[in-house]
Amino acid sequence: MASDSREEEKVLLKGCLKNDRRLQKQLYEKYFKTMFQICLSYSGNRAEAKDILQDAFIKVFTSLEKFNEKNSLEGWIRRIVTNTAIDYFRKRKRLVFMDEFPDEPDEEERGTFSLLDLSNDVILHYIKKLPDGARVVFNLFAVEGLKHREIAEKLSITEGTSKSQYKRARNLLQKWLYEYELSKQ
Repeated sequence: MASDSREEEKVLLKGCLKNDRRLQKQLYEKYFKTMFQICLSYSGNRAEAKDILQDAFIKVFTSLEKFNEKNSLEGWIRRIVTNTAIDYFRKRKRLVFMDEFPDEPDEEERGTFSLLDLSNDVILHYIKKLPDGARVVFNLFAVEGLKHREIAEKLSITEGTSKSQYKRARNLLQKWLYEYELSKQ
């Protein structure tokens, strides 16, 4: 079954490289939902997410000849989408990073709850509420798995700022999600 998927991918890739619009549409539709969710996690709203996704797929289609078929196509597209989202905010200078924040209660000062009880939509809703800088760092660290050193290089900030932004995002999410859980009781 995995080989069927690989063969389907090869057919899509060959057609897309020949600018076959029908196959380009199929490739877009195959990965739309997953990649749109990534864009939503970086942007504050659906309109921005659609803009980012459109820019990303233009890059995908214009760079397909660089794709190495030994790698995962979805992973390659995901990397382009993530980088496009970061570039989107960098160009618009919307990423504001602060090295120090007023004291916020640490997670130990609040009760605990299980994220497993929350839907992805609820969690995504609160991630989208994060300040832009904190949201981007949170996504790069917690979702994409980058190290703070890599995030600092990618965003042209210090490693300490990356750690601070991540902690701020995590604390805000814990606070908001805890309050959400309390409101349901």
